[in-house]
Amino acid sequence: MKSRHISILDSILRDGAQGEGLSFSLQDKLAIVKILDDFGIDYIEAGIPASNPKDLEFFKEAASLKLSNARLCAFGTTRHPDNTVENDAGLKALLEAGTQVVSIVGKASSIHVAEILRVTPEENLSMITDTVSYLRKQGKEVIFDAEHFFDGYYHDADYAMKVLETAVQAGANIICLCDTNGACSPTEILTVVRGVRSTFPKAELGIHCHNDSGCAVANSMLAVEEGVKHVQGTFNGCGERCGNADLGVLIPNLILKKNCTCKIPRLDKLVDTATLLAEISNVAIPNDRPYVGRSAFTHKGGMHSDGMLKMRGAFEHISPEIVGNHRRYLLSEVAGRSILAEKLRHFAPNLTKDSPEITAIMARLKELEYEGYQFEAADASLEILARRELGLLKPHFELVLYKTIDEAPAPGAMSYAMIQVRVGDSMEIQAALGNGPVNALDGALRKALKIFYPQLDKVHLTDYKVRVLDTASATASKVRVLIDSTDGKRSWTTVGVSTDIIQASWTALADSIEYQLIGV
Repeated sequence: MKSRHISILDSILRDGAQGEGLSFSLQDKLAIVKILDDFGIDYIEAGIPASNPKDLEFFKEAASLKLSNARLCAFGTTRHPDNTVENDAGLKALLEAGTQVVSIVGKASSIHVAEILRVTPEENLSMITDTVSYLRKQGKEVIFDAEHFFDGYYHDADYAMKVLETAVQAGANIICLCDTNGACSPTEILTVVRGVRSTFPKAELGIHCHNDSGCAVANSMLAVEEGVKHVQGTFNGCGERCGNADLGVLIPNLILKKNCTCKIPRLDKLVDTATLLAEISNVAIPNDRPYVGRSAFTHKGGMHSDGMLKMRGAFEHISPEIVGNHRRYLLSEVAGRSILAEKLRHFAPNLTKDSPEITAIMARLKELEYEGYQFEAADASLEILARRELGLLKPHFELVLYKTIDEAPAPGAMSYAMIQVRVGDSMEIQAALGNGPVNALDGALRKALKIFYPQLDKVHLTDYKVRVLDTASATASKVRVLIDSTDGKRSWTTVGVSTDIIQASWTALADSIEYQLIGV
């Protein structure tokens, strides 16, 4: 199959920012531009300068950025029905943004023209002609987004196609077909795009899919198969309602599955890019997200794990290193000594499934699992345990004592924790307030250890989960605590079990800090 080059537009700062719970500061937006540029995105649709002062300020700040790969793109609409292009406030703001590229959205559905714009079909076409031709005369590269194109096509195909023809004749550089409601099936996309391609063989076509029916990535890929050369979406799929086509899935699919080329210098930066953007967006990447999720290359089933150990790739569609991910094996009731030996190989390469040390560690694991521990989701605690059993762990600190005090029920009441730890020959005592005893204990431990290990400034907890293990015992039940931590570059999970929730939390917390300090 002949290779095809595809240009990529990321709209996280415009369409993505419309997702529930997302709000980017000016500094966030500038950081996102740098991340996307470093990865190799062609266009960054960075906001609507006419919509708010923050977006206009961003474009002023962004003008001084030195970008290596990306071109910033300001977003706007066709002129207002009552204005000329020269007097239209939205178009003035678009030009003030100073970007080389502009995206213009125009209605492609006759229903929307009548019910939302409330103009005649002819006036809508005039608005498109005036706007696109005016911006082209100003020296701008114009991406025309045919909004609601697919819904409009199925309602009134002749008018939807007339909209495209108008934009083409006005000089638009890219004609982007938008599945704005995310309602189309892959076969519908394929059929319509094929018809558009045959009608406009010389036009550069784009695709913009929302994910309301879960088909955004598949729809975008089929559009590319039918000749589309420009793809829009957002990293991590963020966006209004159910989001947009996820570029973290779509880009590797195009490159690795469809023989396409993109301006991506290193695909192995995919996971890092998705993770950095998720951190700024304050969202978690689902474990089962293709390519970039924590579980994307994780093996638990005994037959699958055994097959992977015998033949790499037996149950993987690509090598995880290609996209910057890594392979994981989970210990569980359906996996045994071979998987344990594999998981410990990076620091104990001489161990095999028949080594007595592996047998001893497995026995200890079974004892702890009987008590309620679960290491499937807590690889960091598993490694700490194994190093301890093998005599390879020299603890970086030792707990002498801790004490926690709660206040209730006054509004704003805080918890208090005091901790004493030994580091080498030194003793350190610290105290902290927190929103609950675990938060206070975490704060006191960090204050004590940062004196010796300043790198702990980079470590923070990202999740804290508690599960009651024996509901029949009510408040006397054992609980299992899982703590997720990150240092900004990697993430890990630790576990603790006790009838005392504070003690269980301490076990998981101490393992989390120890894991970071041993530099695994």
